[in-house]
Amino acid sequence: MIHPTAIVDPGAELAADVEVGPYSVIGADVRIGEGSVIGPHVVLMGPTTIGRNNRIFQFASVGEAPQDKKYRGEPATLEVGDGNTIREYVTLHRGTDQGIGKTVIGNDNLFMAYSHVAHDCIVGSHAILANAASLSGHVEVGDYAILGGFTSVHQFTQIGDRAFCGLGSVITQDVPPFSTVAGNRARVVGINKEGLKRHGFDPDLIRALHKSFRELLKSNKPREEALENLRPLCEQHPEVKDFCEFVRRSKRGIAS
Repeated sequence: MIHPTAIVDPGAELAADVEVGPYSVIGADVRIGEGSVIGPHVVLMGPTTIGRNNRIFQFASVGEAPQDKKYRGEPATLEVGDGNTIREYVTLHRGTDQGIGKTVIGNDNLFMAYSHVAHDCIVGSHAILANAASLSGHVEVGDYAILGGFTSVHQFTQIGDRAFCGLGSVITQDVPPFSTVAGNRARVVGINKEGLKRHGFDPDLIRALHKSFRELLKSNKPREEALENLRPLCEQHPEVKDFCEFVRRSKRGIAS
């Protein structure tokens, strides 16, 4: 299962059925779970934990030290869940002690070619980073979020669940869940209606989210007044409550 040209450090721990392709390098303190496939010319450095049934394609670099001038080699980790697809030239870096000390990737994500996840990021599950999408340090990406090709995300920014970021977006402020952003600098242009429809969201819920978007982000009302007006919808729909709470607690402001 391990090609004879691959280099696997004795300190690495690989499940019995892990496949490792030609000329790949796996460093010490790397753990790889059952069913994972490591392609040719992949570099995995530790401390890194990779779960089950992940597929890492050729020339990816996973678990390398962060691109942070403050980093001095302190212990920090990368944690990758199950069922992720990591395509060519993807880079996933470990955390720093200035952040949370780790970079965390959930389950069933797709990282297309040349996408990048910097130190101390948290990526949920079922997210897609299209080609060359890049996360700066300390970014959080929610479940089912989609970042279009060449999207760039500023450090400490949050992207909510099921948000959609258009091609080439430059994101410097928080993106609420269920919303669509586009542009340089990116602005919220509406609710991610098509994405919500594809995932079976009820039309009444989509209308409620659209009303919340208009009330909170486009009405020019004071935020507390808008939130109070939306209280009945929050009580009726947990998703609307999540949308409103995200806006309420945003520290960088909303890309509206």
